[in-house]
Amino acid sequence: MKKKVALVTGAGSGIGRSVAIALAQAGYAVVLAGRRRDPLHHAAHEAGPSALAIEADITQPESVTALFDRTVEVFGRLDLLFNNAGAAAPPTPIEDLPLETWRRLVDTNLTGAFLCTQAAIRVMKAQDPKGGRIINNGSIASVTPRPNMVAYTATKHAVSGLTKSTALEGRRHNIACGQIDIGNVLTELGIPLSQGTLQADFSLKPEPTFDVKHVADAVLYMAGLPLDANVLNMTVMATTMPFVGRG
Repeated sequence: MKKKVALVTGAGSGIGRSVAIALAQAGYAVVLAGRRRDPLHHAAHEAGPSALAIEADITQPESVTALFDRTVEVFGRLDLLFNNAGAAAPPTPIEDLPLETWRRLVDTNLTGAFLCTQAAIRVMKAQDPKGGRIINNGSIASVTPRPNMVAYTATKHAVSGLTKSTALEGRRHNIACGQIDIGNVLTELGIPLSQGTLQADFSLKPEPTFDVKHVADAVLYMAGLPLDANVLNMTVMATTMPFVGRG
């Protein structure tokens, strides 16, 4: 029986790297996509012989097209897309946020996810047997903002709309789509959380974090469901972070 094929964007580090390696260990053939060559190839080496590293910029349509074309050329199909690649920016009040920063986050977090979703659907609806699954990396910011994070928050809210639209339109092609919202995972990006981050009252306090392994486990669960079942939305968070209560 042929391996299922997964494609993970932003796979050179953090959540993407952890998920790509976990998928490979679970028996998937994995395409690791990202912009930074060395981290990407190191992650692919750790994932093993069924992993393929492809340098790609998801903000560029031609790069996305080449990424998916190469995936199909090598593996013949695509069963899973984990839309993970994303960008953030230093906390900045709305009125001071540079337009170029806004556009960079929109291009990466929203347009990039859209372009990859579009390419994945085209592959999944045309293959035999047709269908597949798309999992979007949202954020707890897709539900509740932090202060001074307007671009990140707005793009992650928009990702929730992309998830729901894809879940709805994908039904007729046997394509399931869900979203994982992650709160305070300990990666390079998450390290500052344990040192102090802005609260709703604009005070600065440290917050608890949790191991990225548990994100990979959650994605594996979502990915392992049959296509007639779907996790539309899952929140995985540090148990004692202040997200649930009032700020």
